[in-house]
Formats: sequence, C-alpha cells, structure tokens
Amino acid sequence: MATAEATAPAFTLTQATNASLWANAWYRLKKDRLTIAAAVMLLTFVVLALLADVLAQNLFHKSYTDQDLLNNYEKPTLADPAYWFGGDEIGRSQIVRLLYGARVSLAVGFGAAFINLTLGILVGLSMGYFRGWFDDLMQFVVTTLNAIPGLYLLLIVAVFFGPSPVALVLILGSLNWPGNALYVRGQTLSLRERDFVTAARVIGVNSATIMFRHILRNVLPLVFIVSAIDVGQIILTESALSFLGLGIQQPLPSWGNMLTHAAQDLSRGPWLVWAPGAAIFVTVLCLYLVGDGLRDALDPRLKES
Repeated sequence: MATAEATAPAFTLTQATNASLWANAWYRLKKDRLTIAAAVMLLTFVVLALLADVLAQNLFHKSYTDQDLLNNYEKPTLADPAYWFGGDEIGRSQIVRLLYGARVSLAVGFGAAFINLTLGILVGLSMGYFRGWFDDLMQFVVTTLNAIPGLYLLLIVAVFFGPSPVALVLILGSLNWPGNALYVRGQTLSLRERDFVTAARVIGVNSATIMFRHILRNVLPLVFIVSAIDVGQIILTESALSFLGLGIQQPLPSWGNMLTHAAQDLSRGPWLVWAPGAAIFVTVLCLYLVGDGLRDALDPRLKES
C-alpha cells in the first residue's frame, strides 16, 4: 500500500506533463501561420477528394471516364466548369480526374503511412523495451532490409503483386517501416529507464500497459511528425512507380499516372501537366511544412538551435 501511495504522484505528474506538452505545442502551433496555412490546404485537398462524386455529378456533370472527342486537347477555359483545367486526348475532364486522383493518391499515401506507423511502433517498442535476443534479431532484419536498394525491392514486389491501389498500400506500407522502428526503438530505450517506468514495474504493472500507456504516449508525438513526412514520400513514390508503369493503371486516375500520361502528350497538351504536377508539389510541400511545424511546436529547442 505504501509503495502504491508513493508512486501515485509519479503517474499524476506524467499525465500532467503529457497534457502540458500538447497544450504548449498547440499554443505555439497557433502562432505558426505557415504551418496552419499548410494544414488548411491539406484539409482542403482531403475534403475535395471525399466530395469527388458530389462535385463531379452536380458541378462538372462528368465522371472520370466520360469521353468527349469534340473536346480532345481542350485548353483550360472558364466557359465550361468541366474544362477549367482542360481536357486530355479523348476529351476527359482534367479537373474531374484530378479530384478522383486526389482520392486515390491521398488514400495510398495515408493508408501506407498508417501501416508504416503501426508496424514501426509495434516492432520498435518491442525492440527497445524487451531488448535481448528479440532486439538482436529485429536489428538484423531491419539492417538487411535497409541494405537492399529500396527501389529495386519495390519494383520486384510491385511486379509480383500488381498495381492495384490496395496492393500499393500494402507494398509501400510494408516496406517503409524499418526506419520508424529504429526511431521508436531509440526513444523507447531512453524512456524505459525513466522513473515513471521504473515505478510502474515496481508496483507490478504488466509490460503491455507500460509500453502502450506510458512509453507510447511519450513517443507518439514525435512519430506523428515522421509519419507526416512519410505520407509525402509515399505519394512521390507512387508517382515514380506510375512513371515506370507499375503504379495505378488507367482509367482509374491518380496524380502519378495523370502526370505520366500527360508527359507523353507534352507537345500537344502541355497544360495537362500543370494540374497533377502542381497537386503533387503543393501536397508534398504542405506535408513537409506540417511535419516541420509540429516538430518545432513539440520541441521548440530544435527551432532555437
């Protein structure tokens, strides 16, 4: 009883410190106009992607597969909402395809990043907390995966599993977790020796509770920062795979295959490159800005240094 009473303040202090961390981070983040603007832009892309069906039917009156040979290579015009961003070689609306492409590209990016985050946390926490033979084994696995050129491994797996959106999410998520795992492991090794973790072990708290309630809550903010950057990298990777013919296949649009397709008709329709290229650039830039802003908000010492 005396031990439990003595250690109770440690848990209260840990929870209060965690709450204070988020409160202070939010206070600093609200003053960072660039990060807020980037987050609003990202949210706008997500909302537009979710509303792609509604906008296509009620504003543009076209689907992403509708063809109109009378408007092939139609230049951008304000006269017809469906061709605000022009039309491709078979008259498909670029703006409609851009909206549906946003849905696919963002789903691949966030879906793969979620798998990456989940695997990285589970493996990294276990490596750092239990150490011993499991840590040695997983370090060997991670080192081996990191030694293989990522692009080659990605190409082999993509050829084997095919280019469907679900396959891309699983492939990109399953191949990108080692970096997160090593990062989480490093943080866990430091946190497992802290007083609040030692106190939890003394009073008999089980390992799973210590890992996921006490250690994870301190690791998670920094992992979110890494994951925000991961989403941008995954979107770029999907675009690169589309350029190589291993990404999302037509007629289903993604920003990557739209850009690849437009590059083949650059002489006849140079405007076809603008929309998907700008969408990829702005989205990746915003993700990096949000990640950088979160890092500064959660650890202002990095910004000061």
